[in-house]
Amino acid sequence: MPLAGAMTSEIQSGSHHQSKIYYFSKDLDKYETEFMSETLSLAGIDGLDLTVRPGGKVEPEKVADDLPKVIESGKKHNLATDLIVTAITGTEDPLTEKVLKTASSLGVKHYRLGYYDYDLSAGVLKSLDNIKSRLKSISDMNSHFNIQAGYQNHSGGRVGSPGWDVWELVKDFPVETVSSQFDVRHAKVEGNRSWIFILHLLRRNIGSLAIKDFTWQVENGRARIINVPLGEGLVDFNLYFRTLKELNIDAPITLHVEYPLLTAEEESYTLLAKQKIIVEKIKKDVRFIRNMIA
Repeated sequence: MPLAGAMTSEIQSGSHHQSKIYYFSKDLDKYETEFMSETLSLAGIDGLDLTVRPGGKVEPEKVADDLPKVIESGKKHNLATDLIVTAITGTEDPLTEKVLKTASSLGVKHYRLGYYDYDLSAGVLKSLDNIKSRLKSISDMNSHFNIQAGYQNHSGGRVGSPGWDVWELVKDFPVETVSSQFDVRHAKVEGNRSWIFILHLLRRNIGSLAIKDFTWQVENGRARIINVPLGEGLVDFNLYFRTLKELNIDAPITLHVEYPLLTAEEESYTLLAKQKIIVEKIKKDVRFIRNMIA
């Protein structure tokens, strides 16, 4: 790519941060693999948090063929691929074992699980018990393949939105096999002031940290979430990073860019022009994280 010789990352992975910064690939999945890898490298990202799920960068059915190619592309640009995102919720699907076996053999250490729903006819606690029985088989398979699952607390109506229920799911499993992917943005959405208690509750069960920011917009009496760059929204990152340090939580950080990287007009630009814009936006978020950690 011509931009590789023209741009260099201003952000160094120096001694002022303990955790690597990975990039949740969802919003770049539509681009060619080499473009994605080079763009993230130029933006100062340490590694890929790659979608290996239906509709993702790697389809589960093609994981044995396609995942090695994406990982090799990342290595060429000094990107680790220790994290992936899956739709795995149980071991009954034969693709589960195929994905985990392939990922583990390629050096992947952590994967995000799919989501669970509450069965209100059974009740909240019974729903969690049923999910824990599924996680038991997942934990056993993870132990066999030496890989860690993480369940994300996601705002909305799924299991995990209250936050405490993630702890209820993972507390009885070894953190090496089943963990929390703590998402501060979703925790803030669901618990404006109480999210900090969820972080304390999960402190020993966290396997990865998802990071993004948001604000609220009220229209016609209804509030909706607007995703924004880090530091421009409502998440109290001073409190968040201070608490990570106080609790000695040191886990891989996966940066989720949910706000648009390109405007409608910019989508029509040349690939090189689009890359410059994307790199600068991601680089700004990476710099924010590095400064907070420092």
